[in-house]
Amino acid sequence: MPTGQSLQPSASPEAFRADALRTSSLYNSDLAPIPTERRSWGTYNYMALWMAMSINIPTYLLASGMIAGGMDWKQALFTVFLGNVLVLVPMLLIAHAGARYGIPFPVLARASFGVLGANVPALLRALVACGWFGINTWIGGQAIRAMLVTLHPQWDTVRWMVPLCYVAFCLLHMVVIVCGIRTIRWLQGVTAPFLLAIGVALLVWAVVKAGGFGPMLATPSKFRNFNEFFRFFVPSLTGVVGFWATVALNIPDFTRYARSQKAQILGQALGLPTTMTLYSFIGIAVTSATILIFGQAIWDPVVVLTRLGNPVAVVIAMIALLLATLNVNVAANLVSPSNDFSNLAPRVISFRTGGLIACVIGAAVFQPWKLLANYSNYITGWLLGYSGFLGPIAGVMICDYFVVRKKIILVEDLYRRHGFYEFTGGINLRAIAALCAGAFVAFVGLVLPSLRVLYDYAWFVGFAVSFLAYYALMRRQPSAPSEPRAT
Repeated sequence: MPTGQSLQPSASPEAFRADALRTSSLYNSDLAPIPTERRSWGTYNYMALWMAMSINIPTYLLASGMIAGGMDWKQALFTVFLGNVLVLVPMLLIAHAGARYGIPFPVLARASFGVLGANVPALLRALVACGWFGINTWIGGQAIRAMLVTLHPQWDTVRWMVPLCYVAFCLLHMVVIVCGIRTIRWLQGVTAPFLLAIGVALLVWAVVKAGGFGPMLATPSKFRNFNEFFRFFVPSLTGVVGFWATVALNIPDFTRYARSQKAQILGQALGLPTTMTLYSFIGIAVTSATILIFGQAIWDPVVVLTRLGNPVAVVIAMIALLLATLNVNVAANLVSPSNDFSNLAPRVISFRTGGLIACVIGAAVFQPWKLLANYSNYITGWLLGYSGFLGPIAGVMICDYFVVRKKIILVEDLYRRHGFYEFTGGINLRAIAALCAGAFVAFVGLVLPSLRVLYDYAWFVGFAVSFLAYYALMRRQPSAPSEPRAT
C-alpha cells in the first residue's frame, strides 16, 4: 500500500479552487474549507467552548445519577474524570483534520465513507444531536415554567403551560441559528465565566445549608464489594464517554476555525476534563446536600432551584440555567446537525436551513421526558445506546485519517463526484461494513444476556472492532493518487 509520505495536500484552504467547484452538488459555502485569514479561534475560545458546554443540566444529571445509583462522591468524581480523559483522546485525533484543512465533520467523513456514503455517519450523528436538543430544550422549557410560576403563581394554572414553554425555548434556538456562527462564538465568550460563577454560588449555598462539606459528603457507597461497584462502574464510565462521543465526532466543525493546532489542543485539554470534573462535583455535592436539607435526594437541579425560597434568587438562577442550556444546545447539538443535513443536499440546504430542520426534528420527534424519567433510562439507556453507533464511526475515521491516509487528504476531491473518494458509486462499502461490524458486536450484548459486557462497553467495543475491521479491509487500497493533483 502506498504510504503517501511524499505527497503534499493537493488543495490547502489557501489554494482551494472554490470557483471550479461551485456547480458541484457536493459544495456550498457553509461546507467549504475555512481560509487561514478567517481562522480566529484561540486557546481561550476553546476553553470557553468547553466551559459553556460542560456547565449544563445533563452534566449535573450525569454525576448526580451516579450518586443515585449507589456511588459515593469519590467514586462518582473519579468516573467522570476518567471518562472525560478517555474521550479527549479520540476527540483531539479527529479535531486535527478540522484544524489542518478547515473542513467540517461531514466533509471529513467523505474521505473514509465516500462522498455519498458520508451521509450515513452524518445522519447517525445528526439524529443523536437532535435527541440531545430535545432533552436540553425540555429542561429549558421546565426552567422557563419554574421562573414564571415563581414570579406569578397563577401561571401554574395555565393550560398547556409546559408545552408552550417548550416551544418558546425552541424558537429562541432558531433565532440564534439564523444569526449564524458569529453569534455562537459571542455567546460562548460572554456566558462561560458567568455560568461558572453561578455554579460555584450554588455550591456555596449547599455547603452553608448543609452545615459544611463533611455532612454533605459523608454518605457512603451502597456497594458492599468491588464486584458490585465494578458492575455499575463500567456502564457509568461508558456513559461518560458516550456523553461527549457526539462532539468527539463533529469537533472539526469547531476546530476548522482554529488559529493553530496548538490553540485547539491546549484549549480542549484544559477545558474539557477540568470543567466537567468541577461541575460534576457541584452536582454530586448539591445532590448529597439535598438529603440533609430537604430529607430526600433530589437529582434534578431545576427542582432544587425552585426550593431556594427567595424569588429573586430563583429567577437569577433560572436565567443562568437558561443561558447555559441555550449555549450548550446550540454549540453541541445544532452546529453539527446543521452541517450534517446540509451535507445531504448542499445546493439546497444551507447551514441555517439545516439548523432549523434539526430544531423541528429534535422538538417534535423525540420524547425527552421519558429519557429523563430516572437515572437508569438516562445513563444505561440513552448514553450507552447511542455510543454503540458513534464508537464505530470514530474507529473508522481515525483509522482512515491517521493509519490509511497518513493525515493527507485531497481536499478538492472531497467536493467532487468521480474523484478519488468516489469509491463505489460514491460509497466506500468497506467503511460501511466496518461500521456495521462494530455496531453489531456492541449491540449483541443487549440481545444476549451472557454477552451483556459488550453492551456495557459499547463505545469501546464498537471503536475497536470497526478500527481493526476497517484497517483489514483497506490495507491493500491506495491511500492517495501516485501524483498530487495540480492546483
